[in-house]
Amino acid sequence: MRNRTRLFWLILPLVYFTTGCRSFHTEWKQARLSSPPTDEIIGAWEGTWQNNNNSHQDRMRAVLSKTSADTYRASFYAWYKRLLTFSYTTELHVDKRDGQTVFFQGQSDLGKLAGGVYRYEGHASPTNFFSTYSSKYDVGTFTLRRP
Repeated sequence: MRNRTRLFWLILPLVYFTTGCRSFHTEWKQARLSSPPTDEIIGAWEGTWQNNNNSHQDRMRAVLSKTSADTYRASFYAWYKRLLTFSYTTELHVDKRDGQTVFFQGQSDLGKLAGGVYRYEGHASPTNFFSTYSSKYDVGTFTLRRP
């Protein structure tokens, strides 16, 4: 029984951080096959995330879709130390538009294991996506471009 408990606690974080990864890959492939619009920020993105508190950084992908005139659904998939991956979805709310640049903010509760509530603020054009993020323990950036 003790080995089962130990195994449960070893597997739980892997299940927690990989839930939704399969659906992200499907969404990513579909978005990647579509030509990105020249006047919109929807579609596939890739680049890096960087934690400003420490030296943690790695690759990241995202798929953005428009859910209303001032809201985007952002699905993120990121690597950590090139071994672990995690994915999550959040809403980004448009603050303003300046030509083709969209300024946004949002927040997500990623749960206690992942650091709690993360807040996002940034801007995106049809070719570049930049966002800061912050939580109780982490501060950093996402820098993405079209694949």
